Amino acid sequence: MSKRDFDKLLFEAIDAGLSSIGESSKQAIYFHLKKGFNVKKHEIPYKIEDFAHGIERIFGPGADFLEILIMKNLYEKVGHLLEPKDFVFTEYVAATMRSFTGEKKAEELV
Repeated sequence: MSKRDFDKLLFEAIDAGLSSIGESSKQAIYFHLKKGFNVKKHEIPYKIEDFAHGIERIFGPGADFLEILIMKNLYEKVGHLLEPKDFVFTEYVAATMRSFTGEKKAEELV
């Protein structure tokens, strides 16, 4: 599968995770990400670290709950490639993307 396919699934997983707190709250989060962290809605898959930082700044420790929901949604969408247990959110997204697209980490290429 392609990176573009993965990015689409990642965005869907993020959107579904944010929807869990309500539609108006989700829209407010997208607004704050854009204004406060320069992360536009359509850019989230390409700026996943900035997205995670923004969510963590907005929600503090409560961001973990949203990140876990997003990881579970992503886990379901990519066909159960990786189980979300001991990963940091951004590491989980990167590992899932590599598994989904067949890419290797830089240190695996040496």
